[in-house]
Amino acid sequence: MNTSHDTTVYPARKIITMNPMQPQASHVAVRDGRVLAVGTLADMQAWGRFTLDERFAAKVLMPGFVEGHCHLKEGSMWNWTYLGWFDRRDPDGKLWHGLRSMEQVLARLSEVAAKMGADGRPDTEPLIAWGFDPIYFGGERMTVQHVDRASATRPIVISHANGHLMNVNSAMLRSAGITRDNEVEGVVRFASGACAGEPTGELQEPAAMFLVLRKVGHAGLLAPLTEAGIRSFARLACQQGVTTATDLVNKLTPQDCGVLERATQDEDFGVRILPAFQAFHGTHGAALGAGHVQGLTLRNTDRLRYGLVKMMLDGSIQGFSARLRWPGYFNGAANGIWVTAPAQYEADFETYHRAGLTIHTHTNGDEASELAIAAIERVLTRAPRPDHRHTLQHGQMIDAPLFRRMAQLNLCANLFANHIWYWGDQHYEMSMGPDRAHRIDACASALAAGVPLAIHSDAPVTPLGPLFTAWCAVNRITPQGRLLGQAERITVAQALRAITLGAAWTLKLDGEIGSIEVGKRADFCVLHDDPLESAPMALKDLRIWGTVLSGRVFEAQ
Repeated sequence: MNTSHDTTVYPARKIITMNPMQPQASHVAVRDGRVLAVGTLADMQAWGRFTLDERFAAKVLMPGFVEGHCHLKEGSMWNWTYLGWFDRRDPDGKLWHGLRSMEQVLARLSEVAAKMGADGRPDTEPLIAWGFDPIYFGGERMTVQHVDRASATRPIVISHANGHLMNVNSAMLRSAGITRDNEVEGVVRFASGACAGEPTGELQEPAAMFLVLRKVGHAGLLAPLTEAGIRSFARLACQQGVTTATDLVNKLTPQDCGVLERATQDEDFGVRILPAFQAFHGTHGAALGAGHVQGLTLRNTDRLRYGLVKMMLDGSIQGFSARLRWPGYFNGAANGIWVTAPAQYEADFETYHRAGLTIHTHTNGDEASELAIAAIERVLTRAPRPDHRHTLQHGQMIDAPLFRRMAQLNLCANLFANHIWYWGDQHYEMSMGPDRAHRIDACASALAAGVPLAIHSDAPVTPLGPLFTAWCAVNRITPQGRLLGQAERITVAQALRAITLGAAWTLKLDGEIGSIEVGKRADFCVLHDDPLESAPMALKDLRIWGTVLSGRVFEAQ
């Protein structure tokens, strides 16, 4: 018997372990940042002397939540102007009211532009905004004619909520050199009238948005990381019970890595981060990118884990830039954009796969998901690799036959369940139509096919909050009160697994986190309420006290 005195025992009202062999307990012992024992007080006493810490005695412990698809920019997007439809709270607790019309959006932009001028900020300094989505405005698209009403002289850049589109004003078009002569895919043009052929100011997907980003350099999810932004993210994570989170697209430049490593080396930093490398493409580029990530893994610590690669195939369904199979978009919109050419995707996927890395692929439309599955199947035939854990991310339109193919290939799914609430009505009425909308984010079909399942928020696309994501998957209710796909609802227990052990599996961390078991990291979410005893409709409103990360306690602020 080990009689070390550095053991702490935490009693709790209930411990939900997520370990099916021991689902519940009353006490957990922690030593050296790991779980030493789970069970009764007598089980703890068998290990010898310990310190009893009763701060959680009236609370419920669960494994720390694992957010398998989010972005650290959730912590710093609030440095810019929020233009979203839904009310949203920033890291400091301030409530920003949603904007329910184009006029309200332009009024907020005009107010900010005027304040920048009054503060003496030069006209060359751009106004950056985010969270906008025109799909809520009955199909009206924003153009330069709208944005110029806020300012025709100061460059304005508006990132859409989905991160796949942006709108700019005429000043920004001029600065970026975007004219009717540009042939870059994704530069939207006026179809008729006096301005026919001229750019509307809407830019879809990376190639088109790059024309602006190369000038401003700091708009959207790929803006350089800041230490203050990462620390804001850590505060949000604690408030939401998250102990492990991804940054699921990161250039991993020396600057980015430096910021990550400085922040995560601080003992007071309360969340484990897994940044995913934004894949380089092409024969030379992919090999260079794979080597870069392999080298970074040598610098891994408990709080910082390199080794993931992010690839992109299509765009956003609500932005009409995703790739859909027949019959296409319900409202007749043209099919979307291949962010990566299909043949290039397969070649580059194989390079990263052969390097032993775990690849997470963005697929939204069912055409993109089907193509990814077929390409991965060919790669695995040429280069078998057991336990690869490659994952399709979002996968909104994956159906039962595709899930069965995924299961045969040992592919994982991380479904964007929040879409049911945030865009379910729009998918039903505009983008997919009723039949296909009822099967978006088909969690029950994934589980029935035997596909390892995680669910996610894609923060800041939607707010970080695993319990809200679980609520979406369990209840499948839209803002208009639709029950969207009753047969695709999952149980509370299944949803809790998807935000703990399920997400940990997709990150190849299930041996360390995701359940409260002996030998695993002492990562806990501390709740005032019991999710297994609460009504399923109350899941999103359960109160979180804070977290424990590798044995270190963090109270939510």
